[in-house]
Amino acid sequence: VGSVEIPVGTEVDVRLQNSLNSGTAQVEDRFEGTTVADLNIDGRLAIPSGSVVRGVVTAVEPGTRTNRTSKMTVSFDQVTVNGRSYPIRGTVTQAIEGEGIRGEAGRTAAGAGVGAIIGGILGGFKGALAGILIGGGGTIAATEGKDVELPQGSILRVRLDSPVQIDPQQ
Repeated sequence: VGSVEIPVGTEVDVRLQNSLNSGTAQVEDRFEGTTVADLNIDGRLAIPSGSVVRGVVTAVEPGTRTNRTSKMTVSFDQVTVNGRSYPIRGTVTQAIEGEGIRGEAGRTAAGAGVGAIIGGILGGFKGALAGILIGGGGTIAATEGKDVELPQGSILRVRLDSPVQIDPQQ
C-alpha cells in the first residue's frame, strides 16, 4: 500500500496550541498546532485530524512608536502522523479566528476537505482574524499599530511548499 505523497500547494488548517504575540515572541521560538480536519489524498487518509504540526518563529519585528507595523514570520517544519515525524516546509497563507481549544472531532464532517472549512461546515470559524494581514512568505502583520496577536485556538491555513511522503499505515 505504501506511502502517500502530499503535493506542493496542499493547504492544511492548523489550530494553534499556544498563543503567538510579536511583542513577546523570539526568533527560534517553537510552537505547536494540531490539524483541524482529515487530509485525504486520492481517497487515502494522509494526515488525520489532530495530528501535531510544529512551527518556528523565523522573524519578529515588534511595533514601536516609529515603526507602527509589527510583523512576525512563522514557518512550519514538521508534522507527526501516527507517531512518526516528517519534515515539511509550510507557509501561512491565512489566519482564521477559531473558538479556543476543545474537542471538535465529533463535528468534523467525514471527508469534508478544505472547501468545507471555508464554507463553515465545521462551525467555530468566524472568518479572518481582525487586524491581521498575511504577506508573501508567511509574514503576519498587524494593521492597527498593535502587536501581532494570534490567540490560542486560532486557525492558521498552511500551504505546503515541498511535497511530503507520508506512510499512513502503521
